[in-house]
Amino acid sequence: MRWTAAAAGVAAALLGAGAGELIAALFAPPSSPFAVVGGALIDAAPAWAKDTAIAWFGTNDKTALLIGIAIVLLAASALAGLAEARWPRSGVIVFAVLGVGVGVLALTRPDAGFTAWLPSVLAGVVAAVALRLLNRVRMQGERTPAGRDPGVAADERDNLPASVPHDGVSRRRFLGWAAGTAAAGVVLAVAGSLARAGSTAVTAVRTAIRLPRPASPAPAIPAGAELDVSGLTPLITPNQDFYRIDTALVVPSVDPKDWRLRIHGLVAQEVTLTWDELLALPLTESAATLSCVSNEVGGDLVGNAVWLGYPIRELLKRAQPAADADMVLSTSVDGFTAGTPLETLTDDRDALLAVGMNGEPLPLEHGFPVRMVVPGLYGYVSATKWVTDLEVTRFDRATAYWTDRGWSAKGPIKLQSRIDVPRAGTPLTAGDTMIAGVAWQPHSGVAGVEVQIDDGPWQRAELATAISDDTWVQWRLPWRADAGDHDIRCRAIGADGRPQTGASAPPAPDGATGWPMVAVRVS
Repeated sequence: MRWTAAAAGVAAALLGAGAGELIAALFAPPSSPFAVVGGALIDAAPAWAKDTAIAWFGTNDKTALLIGIAIVLLAASALAGLAEARWPRSGVIVFAVLGVGVGVLALTRPDAGFTAWLPSVLAGVVAAVALRLLNRVRMQGERTPAGRDPGVAADERDNLPASVPHDGVSRRRFLGWAAGTAAAGVVLAVAGSLARAGSTAVTAVRTAIRLPRPASPAPAIPAGAELDVSGLTPLITPNQDFYRIDTALVVPSVDPKDWRLRIHGLVAQEVTLTWDELLALPLTESAATLSCVSNEVGGDLVGNAVWLGYPIRELLKRAQPAADADMVLSTSVDGFTAGTPLETLTDDRDALLAVGMNGEPLPLEHGFPVRMVVPGLYGYVSATKWVTDLEVTRFDRATAYWTDRGWSAKGPIKLQSRIDVPRAGTPLTAGDTMIAGVAWQPHSGVAGVEVQIDDGPWQRAELATAISDDTWVQWRLPWRADAGDHDIRCRAIGADGRPQTGASAPPAPDGATGWPMVAVRVS
């Protein structure tokens, strides 16, 4: 029957995929077959596809991609199972070729090691062998007269064990084998996931790190910086809640003792820095708000944290950039690149080579052991995680990951605001309530926020005390809500007195614009 042939293909694929994930976790973490395919898809996808994925799934975009890959794999595996039943060895060849193909692709990834090919090739071999064996059990279980099963080729019938009649083995036996094979694949995949999550060595190293006290501590959070409004975004975003948007399907695992930073290019003196040398420098602590350029108007791809690191300008002073240099191309251990205007790394802002986040070492997914933090710029041109290389160059000589895909080169964060309270769809009762949210334009600052209810006049909101011009600021406005449907809008006022534009524009190519709006129903 066709469904049993398809089931054999799916079960074999699950076993192969599970084996590949476990082998990757143990011997080549960046080369997980799913991560290799996913990474290649991310790199090949046009900008609009990435925007759509982030708009639909937000920080779950990677999970959605992996689920999509799994669905396609299972569909292709079912077809391979059908092909194997109709044309013996064709499905086996499909799995073998797929494994070798992904293995070769793994060797082309920026962070590929000598064994990068191993997980995918072994996954293909395991899937091919499993399919061959499952198909044999399936054929033994077909309850049709010998020589009459159209799904069994003559040479396969001849190869059946003599002790087993062609029509004498229950199909239940095949289902047991298929289910066991699939379950084994799931168990192997879970084991691989646990082994990778353990990343035992680097996780243990991170846990044991005690960061030095900053030579220049962050100023104390001023009184009145945090408003007491239920549902309002916290002033400091907890690490576990900080948004994550990057291209790494498998979080890089970098041991600090192996970390090096190289500064080179259009410089008078090349500079190399180790982890121990970085921690020995007089570190600076400062609060800064980071935002993703893919953030929609009113979106949540923005966060505020207290960062600990060393000013990049001081390292660039050592390197002495050439007079005609205007860009620094930063590179991550996984090959991601970002082009940052040189002036933003050498002016008076706290552009840091960061090692700490909210009082602890950087979380692995946020760039441990070292990342860049540059107030005032969208992350795609500045916030390189797991950074290992800074090349001083020019915009007319080098491009970066996202600029190659059509995004603008310099990426200054635009004046933005957001309504956190009330939330869209939350029922309200007529009477006194509060409208509240946050506003930001790092390195420039926010002078005020105005709120409009329906088509009424713009009303000035109460603005909390900002930690600094590099951070967002909370705001609130008391509202006596009347029964009915209402539209609430807000707009920030920049330090230069200019209001946030109401012209609506999508994130590409340099950040979304428009006024955030929340529709509420008051009863």
